[in-house]
Amino acid sequence: MAGIELTGLSTVYPNGVRAVDSLDVSIKDGEFFALLGPSGCGKTTLLRTIAGLEPATSGTVSIGARDVTRVEPGQRRVAMVFQDYALFPHMSVAENIAYPLRVRRAPRPRQREVAARTAADLGLDGLLERRPGQLSGGQQQRVALARAIAVSADVLLLDEPLSNLDARLRLEARTFLKRLQRELGLTTVFVTHDQAEALALADRIAVMEAGRIRQLGSPREIFQRPGSTFVANFIGSTPMNLLPGAVRSGAVEVAGTSLTEVDLPDGTEVVVGIRPEYLTLGEEGIPGTVSIVENLGITSLVTLECADGTLIGVTVQEHAEPRIGAQVSAAPQPGRLLLYGQDGVLLG
Repeated sequence: MAGIELTGLSTVYPNGVRAVDSLDVSIKDGEFFALLGPSGCGKTTLLRTIAGLEPATSGTVSIGARDVTRVEPGQRRVAMVFQDYALFPHMSVAENIAYPLRVRRAPRPRQREVAARTAADLGLDGLLERRPGQLSGGQQQRVALARAIAVSADVLLLDEPLSNLDARLRLEARTFLKRLQRELGLTTVFVTHDQAEALALADRIAVMEAGRIRQLGSPREIFQRPGSTFVANFIGSTPMNLLPGAVRSGAVEVAGTSLTEVDLPDGTEVVVGIRPEYLTLGEEGIPGTVSIVENLGITSLVTLECADGTLIGVTVQEHAEPRIGAQVSAAPQPGRLLLYGQDGVLLG
């Protein structure tokens, strides 16, 4: 097993686009590390640079104690699962799993033994003679994982491996993937644009934008204290409320309501961040009119429209939804209010 150390890493395309821009990241041995961000942010390029499939323009990639920046992909002891699984349609499941060993010219008995053992570990032992076209999406995903695991790599790289599955199967695969990673103890780097996957699976998350890491931390840290409005907008199944506010008489005021005392000069304009989950409906707080109620299952998202047009989302438990048109107020739970400057960066 081995950790990953990225130092001053940049990947620049011939057209001048900096897909990865001077990154310094340490990924611990055995860690499940997620790269999260919108399309085009550089997360897949970073993963491919770690794998050696994209050349680093500058900086270094180290796996364990070894600098692999100029080492060929096949010599880096990494395994990769692609978004489309890249299975050979003319080969059986057993042949697909054993293919990396075949390339390394391992003896045929060894290939069969590893394929059978790995398939059994991933619940594929009854499917060894089938071809990919005869498998479900979830089964194909497990074959791709089995092929990656069969090579006994130090690092497992996953490029959006769940995105081709339907919603129900994705949840099942997520649980399976986390259990598998824990059992194997493999250092794993997981690329996704789905914040729910990153929050559920990762030990730590790097949120990326334009080739840079905007925030690095545990799922709880990033969810509770996003370091910028970009991260706040990206994390959470219900969008964080980002409300225009200003400091009046030593307190933050939103929609004409004073919320909390702050040590900022009067007149300072801020963006007030508060998650719908951390707001409570009642008689205290920011008053508004219920305009929309969205059923989310065991909770509902209630949208209040304030007198100045400000919209505030509040999460309430099922059967506690106010009626459309009701006059209510939203109060933040103590310590849950976040303040961002006009540059979008968290204050304090």
